Amino acid sequence: MFPLRLPLLAALVTVALCQYYDYDYQPVSMLGPSGPNCHQECECPINFPSAMYCDTRKLKFVPFVPTGIKYLYLQNNQIEEIKAGVFDNVTDTLRWLVLDNNQITNGKIEKGTIDKLTVLEKLFFSNNELTEPIIPPSKSLDELKMMHNKLSKFPSGLLSDKENLTSINLQHNQLTSDAIAGAFKGLKKLLSLDVSHNKLKKLPAGVPSSLEMLYADYNDIDGVGAGYLNKLPVLQYLRISHNKLVDSGLPSGVFNTTSLVELDLSFNKLQSIPEVNEQLEQLYLQANEINKFDLSSFCKYVGISSFSRLKHLRLDANNITHSSMPPEYSNCLRQASDIMFE
Repeated sequence: MFPLRLPLLAALVTVALCQYYDYDYQPVSMLGPSGPNCHQECECPINFPSAMYCDTRKLKFVPFVPTGIKYLYLQNNQIEEIKAGVFDNVTDTLRWLVLDNNQITNGKIEKGTIDKLTVLEKLFFSNNELTEPIIPPSKSLDELKMMHNKLSKFPSGLLSDKENLTSINLQHNQLTSDAIAGAFKGLKKLLSLDVSHNKLKKLPAGVPSSLEMLYADYNDIDGVGAGYLNKLPVLQYLRISHNKLVDSGLPSGVFNTTSLVELDLSFNKLQSIPEVNEQLEQLYLQANEINKFDLSSFCKYVGISSFSRLKHLRLDANNITHSSMPPEYSNCLRQASDIMFE
């Protein structure tokens, strides 16, 4: 029986909605008797013989992993180092490795550990002390989470052979635009990228055309390059809230792309509503400096089949009120069920 209940599709939906952890496992009370080959500090349920649960046990080290283990849970411990040899029995079987909420630094990860995992699919390494990413050699890697570390660099080429990687979460680090300039080169199936809470001055360069979700909230971004979204033809969710966006940093029509479903530009310094495509459904512009309502931002012209599909529009905490809207707005925004001004 597969011990992890959340399929990839559900995981991606979770990313779109809340951006946080999405692994799931059996609670300790349901694990049952442990198998005979399990490390004494952990539990390897007979019902799930391919999983080893070592989470929340005040461990200072990564224990040796017995043959046959595919899913290893080590989160919520006090682990500071990973010694060589601990994965020797599972170099070609371990698929999930969860190391969240520990105290691991790059200097305490010895050679002959993660660098030997050739079939790893998911690596969760959040809430540690990493300054550089740790990437396994596995070409099967499809999900990488290194949130809440101290990453300040991401050397180009580390992910160049990760053709199956679909989700990367690097939020809450110290990454700059230069540090990630070549980080995503070679990726062909990436769907979700989260670089929120870093030190970016512009949206990440070199992201693959397969991307559907890009989150860059809480950075120092003041503009978006002309044609940036043209290189991302299937991008549906774009979040750039809590940055330094100004009107002069947004070329005309930069957000006018048919694929976008949600656009979050809240908590910036915009004085006008940027032009968006009629297919956009969610637009968040609260807490800017907008002082006029220009209907042409939503509709170039209005007809039987030509109108905005916008459903939710937030304009609260700006310098306009409902009275700023022209009388003909109801024809253009005929599907908008929620327009907030306060």
